[in-house]
Amino acid sequence: MVMRFVSVEDMELYLKPYVETAGEVNVLDRNGLRGEPIDRLIYNAVFHENAEQRGIARALIKEIGIETGAVLSSIQGLYDAMGAGEVSGFTVPAVNIRGMTYDVARALFRAGIKNSSGTFIFEIAKSEIGYTFQEPAEYAVVILAAAIKEGWEGPVFVQGDHFQLKATNFREDREKEVDNVKALIKKAIAAGFYNIDIDSSTLVDLSKPNLDSQQKDNYEQAAILTEYIRELEPEGITVSVGGEIGEVGEKNSTVEELEAYMDNYIKILPEGMKGISKMSVQTGTSHGGVPLPDGSVAEVNLDFGTLEAISRTAVEKYNLSGAVQHGASTLPDELFHKFPETATSEIHLATGFQNMIYDSEHLPAGLKEKVYNWLRENCAGEKKDGQTEDQFIYKTRKKGFGAYKKEFWTLPEDIRNGIGGELEAKFDFLFRKLKAVDNLDIVRKHVPLVVVKPDIQAEIAAASD
Repeated sequence: MVMRFVSVEDMELYLKPYVETAGEVNVLDRNGLRGEPIDRLIYNAVFHENAEQRGIARALIKEIGIETGAVLSSIQGLYDAMGAGEVSGFTVPAVNIRGMTYDVARALFRAGIKNSSGTFIFEIAKSEIGYTFQEPAEYAVVILAAAIKEGWEGPVFVQGDHFQLKATNFREDREKEVDNVKALIKKAIAAGFYNIDIDSSTLVDLSKPNLDSQQKDNYEQAAILTEYIRELEPEGITVSVGGEIGEVGEKNSTVEELEAYMDNYIKILPEGMKGISKMSVQTGTSHGGVPLPDGSVAEVNLDFGTLEAISRTAVEKYNLSGAVQHGASTLPDELFHKFPETATSEIHLATGFQNMIYDSEHLPAGLKEKVYNWLRENCAGEKKDGQTEDQFIYKTRKKGFGAYKKEFWTLPEDIRNGIGGELEAKFDFLFRKLKAVDNLDIVRKHVPLVVVKPDIQAEIAAASD
């Protein structure tokens, strides 16, 4: 099948039976659109060589999403209800999608529909944007296209994960590093990322004499960036902002650190301004897990007692939705039921799904070997002393999704469906273990659908980045 459109006129002519594009966008045949047309439209929005074509396709997908009821949204209203004690009992999964994004997102929407769940987030970290070649403007529209494809109606939560200040850069030139994060925030909000996690925990200095001084740069920069986000958010939308007190992979967080951060953060924030809605903590995990010499992942000793204590304090003392657990995707299946039991509001999941794609029996061995050979040639400098070949491949293969982005995207349909089916089963399992089921009506009650019309020129400009 030819996927590429020759021109905008070619695209509009092809879509004419399904979508009226003259004047206001009007969906004429929703079911027909969910077939080949949406597949072609999103392919051109991502891969067309012409930025104008990509931008117009992206704007059109956003218009179609509005027409079909799939609307980029902030989860703030739900998290406010959780912080007020009105809603509880489940944990929200936030999934970082590094590759095969359209197919993975489709699988997550299918699991959401099956479980009548509205509590799931699509996210991408600052670092992932770089090595997966997925700018915010592209990522958000791919998620929307997946929603349209699967017939999703309701809020679509897209989140900027680990919008991080690098400590070394911050020490060298504080203003420049903050401006770099601000530039990313601006792009993300313009794309429809109405949920953003500020990670200034990298600035925590444990050599300082007390908790307030240790957390000072962390809470000060979080307040500055929160205020910046509030200046940019569209009318009618309160962006859900997350904070972080413990760098993942470092020492475990404490309730006292939460209090030192929050008490000072609240003082700095302008009076009446909405602050963060959740707090990311460290309780024993690491991003991607720790690979053993044979490529398997070491067991993690996760401190659920600490997680519960911080989460309940966050809710009861500061009206936050709770604590957020990072690095959870490689944990054993038998642990996931503990997150709702400990009042964890959100968990972040990434590497486990990446592993499922690479380890799937459906993935062609030839493509996997091409990726691994590329890693050996282009990432050799990242191999650490004493690291085995299996450990090296495990730690670097995330970068293969960017290098072979088009190859993953255009795998034969039966292969993509096979991998998608495996992922859907895993998502279904997680929804049930996290008790994130039968809550779509609750989400709709607390999260209004606020329509933000796309700006075609802005989409074209973003597609040119």
